[in-house]
Amino acid sequence: MIEFRYDTQLLIEGEGLDEDAIDEYFRTHFKGDSLLAVGDEDLIKIHFHTNEPWQVLEYCASLGEIYDIVVEDMDRQSRGLKG
Repeated sequence: MIEFRYDTQLLIEGEGLDEDAIDEYFRTHFKGDSLLAVGDEDLIKIHFHTNEPWQVLEYCASLGEIYDIVVEDMDRQSRGLKG
C-alpha cells in the first residue's frame, strides 16, 4: 500500500518566485513526501507525492502560470496498470 498515491509534477513560471518559501508552504500545508521544489525567481520545478494533487495545483497556480503538469497514480502503476 502506498501512503501517498499521486506523483505530482509541474513547472511554475512567474516573477519573484522563492523556492524556499514554496518548499516551506508545502511542508506546513500539504500531506505528502518526496518534495522537490527547485529553480529560480522565474521558473520552479515541483515534484511531490500526495493524496490531494488538486490542492497542489491550486496553490501553484496562485503563484504563476503552471504547465507540463503530470499527475500519475502510483498505486495503479504498482499493480502493473497505466498510471
